[in-house]
Amino acid sequence: MSGGAGTGAGTSGPVRYAVPVDVHLVLRRDGEDGGAEVLLSRRAGPVYAAGMWHLPSGHLDPGEDMVEAVVREAREETGVLFAPEDVTLAVTVHHRPPTGSRSRIGVFFEVRRWSGRPGIREPDRCDGMGWYALDALPEPMVAYCRAGLDAYRAGVPGAVHFQRPGDAVGHMPEGPGRTRLLAGSSDRAAELPYALREFAEQAVGRIGWAAEVSWVRTGSRVWRLTGPGGGTWFLKRHRGARFHDREVAAYRSWVPVLGPGAPRLVAADTAARAVVVTALAGRPLHGMVLGPAAEARVQHGLGRLARTLHGSAPERDSGTPTAAGKVGRHLEAARPHLADGDEDLVLALARAHADLPRPVLVPTHGDLQYRNVLLADGGEPRLLDFERSEYGTATRDMVRLCDTWTGRPDLRDAFLDGYGRPLTPAEELRLDCEAAFDAVSGIAYGTGHGDPEVAERGHRTLRRLHTAHHLP
Repeated sequence: MSGGAGTGAGTSGPVRYAVPVDVHLVLRRDGEDGGAEVLLSRRAGPVYAAGMWHLPSGHLDPGEDMVEAVVREAREETGVLFAPEDVTLAVTVHHRPPTGSRSRIGVFFEVRRWSGRPGIREPDRCDGMGWYALDALPEPMVAYCRAGLDAYRAGVPGAVHFQRPGDAVGHMPEGPGRTRLLAGSSDRAAELPYALREFAEQAVGRIGWAAEVSWVRTGSRVWRLTGPGGGTWFLKRHRGARFHDREVAAYRSWVPVLGPGAPRLVAADTAARAVVVTALAGRPLHGMVLGPAAEARVQHGLGRLARTLHGSAPERDSGTPTAAGKVGRHLEAARPHLADGDEDLVLALARAHADLPRPVLVPTHGDLQYRNVLLADGGEPRLLDFERSEYGTATRDMVRLCDTWTGRPDLRDAFLDGYGRPLTPAEELRLDCEAAFDAVSGIAYGTGHGDPEVAERGHRTLRRLHTAHHLP
């Protein structure tokens, strides 16, 4: 090839310019506010940029390809394991540090599926590790790493980050801009399947940005859509027709009575099992740390929303009870994971449930728990995710909130105060029965589908019922 510099024996001219290659791991998860978070570590000891935050990273070993290297570095530095097929290329950065003139190539790889819990595995080189939102990265951070993440956030495939002598090693928010982003041939909205993007753009106009914010391990998929002018919506593709039909029916008939307490349906496509809904201002309640008084106010607001939803359509007769059959199936699957006495407790509650008078059914949310609640700036709760909405007992919407009431009678009182009335004795017993049935179902599902949070909630519920409930 003409014009190239020789490198092998017998060639003339200068030696080819060579640069080291390093790999960077963008281990990504969905944060509690629906935004993306990445794992960062803080460098320590006699290393470059000690005391600064950085992505897990490292150099290639001899004979190692880039994917093998990022898999190895993740295991060695964080203990996280993932398969090569779960590694996707995110960004390539050509970097030159402020000391010396030799540049390097950094390849940033995104991983969204892994096993193991991240932790410090090299304490002589790292003294901190944690998850950070992409739009709230910590300081001080290595400028080179920040350049790669800036390109990643912008959705471009590459960047040039050539620093000059005297520049700081760490990122300087007010310093000279040394990062030049390199645009690609397509935008991030292309991550959406074509048919869904076409449906969404027919509903809301051109999409400038699409970021997946799906809850881990659920079959439905959710994207946050941003228009060129900054408008925000959410696109959801349901895991099945039943969930789609439930959510669309709820948005069209019951949810409007909640007003600003819930999203509004913008468009629905039955064939694609997809909806577009408006965005709500607020932060996810799931994982938020609140003081006792603030959390009691949230529960009061949830009680008010639940009562409004339950009264949004006429009551219905419950028909023939079917709990016994479902409980038997769930017990069969959960039995290997139950503690002593759990099965006897659940069967006793099933017998008590069968003797209760038939309840009336009302419109319900179907999955009322903190992870489906946003908290507005003023402290008012707002409800999300109506794909499990259906006619059910009023107590069914209190089952998963009971988990937050354990040891906190003030929260239970606040919810019922917001609901506008206490529970009758029959409803109190029905709530315990339904909580037990939900617990067994959660243990069966969680252990069978790798969802430890759902399984543990079920175990907590059964422990609470052992303590609080007294059947002859």
